[in-house]
This record gives sequence, structure tokens and C-alpha cells, in this order.
Amino acid sequence: MTLSLHSQIRAALVCAAITFLIALPVLGQSVKAPMVAQIDLEKLKIALQPNGKPLLVNFWATWCDPCREEFPDLVNLHVKYRDRIDFATVSLDDLAEIKTSVPKFLRKMKSEIPAYLLKATDDDAVIRYVSPDWSGNLPLTIIYAPDGKQVYATNAKFRYAKIVEVIERLTTPTVPAAPSRPDR
Repeated sequence: MTLSLHSQIRAALVCAAITFLIALPVLGQSVKAPMVAQIDLEKLKIALQPNGKPLLVNFWATWCDPCREEFPDLVNLHVKYRDRIDFATVSLDDLAEIKTSVPKFLRKMKSEIPAYLLKATDDDAVIRYVSPDWSGNLPLTIIYAPDGKQVYATNAKFRYAKIVEVIERLTTPTVPAAPSRPDR
């Protein structure tokens, strides 16, 4: 039995529609807005507690040009090192942005990094807690060792190579030197 051209086109369109409907849930997942959790200073303190792994924290905002410029590098670092180091982003945008511009930006960046929006009642207390050397300007990137000790901080757009160097140093096991042999 042969199908007419009209029937063949109809069959192709039905197949295309079925394929689209099957793919729709997957497509929807890729455009789903990232979860952004609202935190205050007390929850930030909990989030920054040592857990045995190094931690990179990036303080940023959607209105900060250098923050937006460095974010693709941050996402790349997360993809490369997420099994060796924990990551967190802390947005200092207005609370109203928690469901709008912040998730939209994170979705555009294809970020899977845990994301928080800080609601601070006392900015100075946050600054003192995060780093006494912090001016409050953005971006701020800090790396903590597994014991919670701050080992790197920059209050400017970070240098990718420097971040890689610090992560490698923190996560690459050191090989003990071979015992020296006595002279014979």
C-alpha cells in the first residue's frame, strides 16, 4: 500500500509533534529557573562552616559589571572542580530580585552552583564576618581550606589561573618525599 504525498506529510508532522512532546519535559528542565535561597547573616555563618572540603564563595550582584564578566569563569571552575571543592554564590541584589533577575541571570549562565540571596539587616556586621579586609565592594571571591581557614580572597574580578592554582594546591595530595639513603 502506498501513501499519498499528503498522507506522508501528515505522518511526518505527527512524528515531529510526538517527538516534540516527548522532548518537552527535558527542554523544560534546561530552562527552569535555578533555586535561589534567601539567607541572613546567621544562615550565611552556617553555610560557611567547614565540612572537610575546600569552599569557594563568590559575592556578586546582577548590577555589578565585573561580577557578570567573571561569572562564566566561575561556572567553568564549578564544572571542572565540583567533585573536589564546594562552591556557593551569594547575591547582594535587592530581595525583590530573588525570583526575577537573579534566577534569570543564573539560568543564562547555565549555573548549577548553589545560589543564595543575602538579606542583611546590618551590612557592617556581614562585612566584618566575611572578611575584616572587605570594603563591601563587589565582586568578592574567597576560598576556604577544608578546616575553614581563609586561604585566598580578592575584592576584584578574579584571575582564573590564580583560582585554579589555589584549588589545585588545596586538593592535590602531596607525595611524601622518599626517604634518603645513607651514603655508602
